[in-house]
Amino acid sequence: MKWQEVRELFPNQFVLVSILNYHEEENKKIIDEVAAIRSIPEENVNKEFLM
Repeated sequence: MKWQEVRELFPNQFVLVSILNYHEEENKKIIDEVAAIRSIPEENVNKEFLM
């Protein structure tokens, strides 16, 4: 799914995603498609990020 779809399905939430497809432009990776895994409660965001 596209990032805009994730934003619509999970408004104002932190979401763990898996990158399915990307391309590179000027040494930058541009994400084209992701798979939403689950939403993460705000109080657990740092813990999830550091895992």
